[in-house]
Amino acid sequence: MPDNLESSYDCSNAGEDLHQLKQELASLRGRGSESPEDQEAINRLENQISFILNKCDINR
Repeated sequence: MPDNLESSYDCSNAGEDLHQLKQELASLRGRGSESPEDQEAINRLENQISFILNKCDINR
């Protein structure tokens, strides 16, 4: 899973990448911490998930 997604992202990896990103997001949210660092990580994960869904034309 690349840290920085770009327009050249390979959608054949979307299923595995989305699964991994959603697990990381659930883990962060499950902590209940609202530190700026955790919020930044949550925002990054949400943005990556949205990017893949939009880029690969995946319905939520």
